[in-house]
Amino acid sequence: METLAAWIERQQAHAARQMLRSISPVGIVKARPGFGQVIRPAPGAVVASPVPASYDPDPDYFFHWYRDSAIVIDALRLLHADGHPGVDGLRLFGEFVRFNAALSGLDGRQLAAASGEWRPRVAADFVQYLRPDAELEGVHDDAVAADTRVNADGTLDISNWARPQNDGPALRALTLLRWMRGASLDAPLQAMCAGLLRADLRFARSHWRLPCYDIWEEERGLHYFTLRVAAQALEEGAGWLDERAEPAEARGCRAESRAILATLDGYWRSDRGYYRSRVLESGEPSAKELDIAVILAALQAADDDAAHSARDARIHATLDALDRLFEADYPINHGRPAARGPALGRYHGDRYYSGGAYYFSTLAAAELCFRAAGGGGHDALRARGDRYLETVRAFIPANGDMSEQFDQRTGKQTSAKHLAWSYAAFISCAAARRAALGRRDGA
Repeated sequence: METLAAWIERQQAHAARQMLRSISPVGIVKARPGFGQVIRPAPGAVVASPVPASYDPDPDYFFHWYRDSAIVIDALRLLHADGHPGVDGLRLFGEFVRFNAALSGLDGRQLAAASGEWRPRVAADFVQYLRPDAELEGVHDDAVAADTRVNADGTLDISNWARPQNDGPALRALTLLRWMRGASLDAPLQAMCAGLLRADLRFARSHWRLPCYDIWEEERGLHYFTLRVAAQALEEGAGWLDERAEPAEARGCRAESRAILATLDGYWRSDRGYYRSRVLESGEPSAKELDIAVILAALQAADDDAAHSARDARIHATLDALDRLFEADYPINHGRPAARGPALGRYHGDRYYSGGAYYFSTLAAAELCFRAAGGGGHDALRARGDRYLETVRAFIPANGDMSEQFDQRTGKQTSAKHLAWSYAAFISCAAARRAALGRRDGA
């Protein structure tokens, strides 16, 4: 049987090839006849899936989500840093930055004013899915970055969706900061990054107290994931501002970051032994309190020893609680071999497609273990991370393709095919495993 290390090396190469299909997918044309649209992607767009599905039955993920795109471009950074063959990282990153910079000029007021031109092209049975003009009129300036997703051609999405979402600017800021630190960028690209970064930091400072929709675009409130990434962006952004001799701005960012982390301390449920994922705007309790989003948030931190990061004992208690939840919930976890960890989903009672395990959820658990293990000792943590990877290996077909989910009963892949986030999660997990083993090359 192929060793785990050999499989990881082979699977990472496949993940890299497939993830690249979602970045600047200019050779794909997406028709949405119901909305009267033909989308021709612009360079720099990052689609969540390059498969032009239409809920037939797979979902239409041919959009540039702010959140997903930042995660994918950060995984591209890891490939670029390792000199992965066939990865033109600098070119793709530059296209991403230019695409995002252009988005700031979007103005829904113009789209609403022209609604008499495009609304008549929408099929009668699709009119119910359209955003009203009154909502579009509010999408300008800062609101553009909270608009969840845009079309891959850089135009506003006209369909109803969960908005606002405030995690995208913070995640984009982190991706920009890490590329700027680790890659050799020319002066014009550095300047464009700086302008976009300043706008994202201002957004994080001014919006973190405001309720928005969660990472899954389902409930409105204040969310652990959104708050944690905002805190990290402001902390790392403060370091960047210090380097530019802007101490007042840096102090302001750090003060807000500390305030966010203090707020997150209050998300600990000592009676249940986990960090809750959300506080709803309505004040009502949520059935989704225990959520893999907390683990995904912890992975965004640069300092693994900090609170709400990879070595936070309460984060690991939350992972333990998620293990117990999905061990009980998912038939595919019942009677599994000792060499495999549990397959993890999002939260209890998930009903989206199969409501099953997600590749990026299970990979996040593995990456957390590797990040917590660090470069020495902690054999038990590394072994636990490998058990999650063995589960991922068991539910990836021989060709290496990764969808969004694998069914909680059958293990069959479901929902969006070739999800870019699934591939990005594999790439970042493999990098964390190499770091935990003290190696940069190979698996």
